[in-house]
Amino acid sequence: MELSTHHHHPTGDLTQGRISAQLLRFAVPLFFGQLLQQFYNVMDAWVVGNFATNDDFAAVSSAGSMTFLVIGLFSGIAVGGGVVISRYYGARDGEGLSKAIHTNFLLGLIASVLATAGGLVLAPRLLTWMDTPSSVMPSALGYYSVYFAGVSTVVMYNICMSILRALGDSMRPLYYLLISSLINVVLDLLFVAGPWHWGATGAAVATVIAQGISVALCLIRMCRLTDDTRLEWRKIRFYPRLMKEVLIQGLPTGIQNSVISVGNLTVQSQINSFGPFAMAGVGAYSKVEGFVFLPITSMSMALPTFISQNLGAHRVDRAKRGALFGIVSGVIAAEIMGIAIYFLAGPALKIFVEEPLSVEYGTVHMKIIAPFFFLLALSHCAAGALRGCGKAFIPMITMLAFWCGVRVVYVTGILKLIPKFRMIGWAYPLTWCLSSVVLTVVLLRLDWNKVCHKSGPD
Repeated sequence: MELSTHHHHPTGDLTQGRISAQLLRFAVPLFFGQLLQQFYNVMDAWVVGNFATNDDFAAVSSAGSMTFLVIGLFSGIAVGGGVVISRYYGARDGEGLSKAIHTNFLLGLIASVLATAGGLVLAPRLLTWMDTPSSVMPSALGYYSVYFAGVSTVVMYNICMSILRALGDSMRPLYYLLISSLINVVLDLLFVAGPWHWGATGAAVATVIAQGISVALCLIRMCRLTDDTRLEWRKIRFYPRLMKEVLIQGLPTGIQNSVISVGNLTVQSQINSFGPFAMAGVGAYSKVEGFVFLPITSMSMALPTFISQNLGAHRVDRAKRGALFGIVSGVIAAEIMGIAIYFLAGPALKIFVEEPLSVEYGTVHMKIIAPFFFLLALSHCAAGALRGCGKAFIPMITMLAFWCGVRVVYVTGILKLIPKFRMIGWAYPLTWCLSSVVLTVVLLRLDWNKVCHKSGPD
C-alpha cells in the first residue's frame, strides 16, 4: 500500500533535499519547542519564587528529577515509537504506518494509567528517601499529588508530539506548545500569585491544565489528517508485532531516562546534604544548563527521525551524512555555549537565585562542568544517531553504566574521601567522557548497510 502523503506533504519528508538544510529546518522548531518548555519551568519557578514561600520554591525546583523519573520512562518509549513510525513513513508503507501510529497511541493510554498510579504511590516514599527537609515536605507533597493525579496529560502530550514529529512535522507541535505555555503562565499568576495563593500546589494545577490543552490541540490535528496518518478511534487496537517493535525501540530509551534520574536523585541527595543554599545554587545551575543545552537537545531529537526516515527509504549514505553533520554541529554549538556560561556564571545564576551564598555554590558547580559541554553533546547526538539506526539498546547500556553506575559510585565514594562540595561537580565531565568514547567507537564500527536491510518494512 503506497503512502498518499508523499504528494501532499513534502514538508514532512526528510529523505529529499539538502541534508544540512533539512536537518536544521526540522531541528529549529524542536529547539523553540524545548525553549518554550524551559520557559514553562522557569515561569513556574519564578512565580513560585516570588509569590510563595521559600519552602514552596524548594519543592518546585527540586521536583525536576523526580517527575522525570516517571515522565522520562514514557517519553523514552514515545521516542522509540517515533523511530518506528519514521521508518514506515520513509518506506512509504501506508498500512504499517497507520498501525504504528495507533499502536503508539494505545501505548500512551496504557502508560497514562501506569504513570498516574506509579507517581501517586512512589512520590511520598521517594521524598522521604531523598531526605527532603521537613519544612519543604508539605509543599512537595501538595505539588506531587496534583502533578501525578494529572500526569496523563503530560504522557499523552509526549506521545502525540512524537507521532507528529515522526511524520516530519515539527512546526505544529511548536504552535501547540506556545499556546499552552501562555496559558500556563496566566494560570500560574492566577493560582500562585493571584487571589488564591495555592503555592507549589497551584503551580502543579497550572501545569496539568496547560498540558491538557496542548493534548487536545494535538488530537484535533491528528484526527483531521486525511490519509494513512490519520488517527481513527476505531483503529486503536493491540497489534502485537508493532507493539513489540515500538517497545524494542522505546523501552531502552525510557529505562535509560528513568535510571539516569535515579542516579541523579542519588547525586541530588548528596547535594542536599550541603544544605538549602547548595540545593538552590545547583537548582539555579540546572535551570541555566537547561537553556544553554537546548540547541544540542534539539539536534539529538532531530537525528533519530532523520536517520530513521532515510533508512526506511534505503538511503544509507544520506543517513550517514546526516549523522555526521548532526553530531559535529551539536558538539561545536555545545562548546560555544559552555565557554560563554563559564564566563557569565554569576550573572546567569542571579536570574534564578538572589542569595549570594547560593550563587557561590552554583558558580563553583558551573565552572567545573561548563568547559566539558562538548562531551555531553557528543554523547547525546551519538546516542540519537544510534536510536535512528534502531540500536537503542547500546546507548541505554552505555548511559546506565556511566551516567548512573559510575556517577553514583564516584559521588558516594569521593565525598567520603574528600567531603568538599566541588567534588560533586566532577561526576559529570568524568561520566560524559566515558560515554562519549564508547558511543563514538560503536558508531564508527557500525555496519550501516546491515542496519538498513534489517529495518526495511517486512
